[in-house]
Parts: sequence; structure tokens; C-alpha cells
Amino acid sequence: MTACSRNPLVCALATVLLFLIGTAEAATQQGQLVNTNWRTADKCAKQAQAAYPDHSAESNAKRDAKLKECLAIYNLAPREPLSQPPR
Repeated sequence: MTACSRNPLVCALATVLLFLIGTAEAATQQGQLVNTNWRTADKCAKQAQAAYPDHSAESNAKRDAKLKECLAIYNLAPREPLSQPPR
């Protein structure tokens, strides 16, 4: 016997609760804007990676410049440069 067959009310309530938690953050206008901005920034990063796929210092610098340019076009916050190693 599974837990849901023994107590279907608990399973139904848990399912509804999980659904409500998942939709609450995306329902606000601000949440939707944040998601749109993240998607746009991710597209910029993918375009920059596709344009300069090599991992040489020159390609890294060009990729960072392309990413910064794309983010500026969409008025998004710049990211930390990818060409510098983490400290």
C-alpha cells in the first residue's frame, strides 16, 4: 500500500500546496519581469559563447565585450567578466 492509498486527503492537500507554492512567485508582475530579464541575459551569454567559443585569452576578452554590449542593449546589469579567474 502506498501512502496515498491509505490517506488520499493528505496526498491531495500536499499536491495542492506544492502547486500553489510553485505558482505564487511567478504570478507577480515583478517576478515575471525578473524571469524575463534572466532569460534575456542568458540568451546574451549564449550568443557571446557561440560567437567566440575558444578559450584563449583573446577569445575570452572578446566574449566578455560581446556579452557586456548585449546586456547594455537590453539595459541589464553587467556580469562579472568571465575571462578573469576566480580569486
